[in-house]
Amino acid sequence: MTLLPLLLACDSVSRLDDTLGLQSAARWEWHGRIVVEHDSTVTLVRLSIDTTRGGGDVGLARYDFNPADGEGDEYSITLALDLGNVRDLRQNVAYPIGPPPARLPAYATVACFCDPLKPDSVRGTLTVATRGLRHITGRVDATLYFTEWSDASRHVTYPLHQRIDLVK
Repeated sequence: MTLLPLLLACDSVSRLDDTLGLQSAARWEWHGRIVVEHDSTVTLVRLSIDTTRGGGDVGLARYDFNPADGEGDEYSITLALDLGNVRDLRQNVAYPIGPPPARLPAYATVACFCDPLKPDSVRGTLTVATRGLRHITGRVDATLYFTEWSDASRHVTYPLHQRIDLVK
């Protein structure tokens, strides 16, 4: 049990109070754009990366929460980040993410056993810890805001306080 705090102390982007998600997907593209597709006929929003029309550095990460068998309260968050030119981002600086005037546009979707939710906004920060030729490591501290498709007066929030790894 005493090994866990020691391991976390070696990792500058993880903290003991992190949300308990497991990052199950990561993608970083150098010349891409984030595509957000709303499909109200099936109450779905898709996030993807388009690399056919140029653009800047973009990332897409997926986190799974409570993936144990038989629980029934599992959910997955997909986070898309428009990083602009990632070489312009300094290490260990918390950059605002979300809608303008945030420095880095961000979008999120959630998949859960709940009423369908459409994304409103992402608000928080991204801190880049390391940046290599094919890998970005950082930290996301954000709140994700959603509205129910069937009742616009009902809103839901999800916290996301996690390490993020994006791989080219």
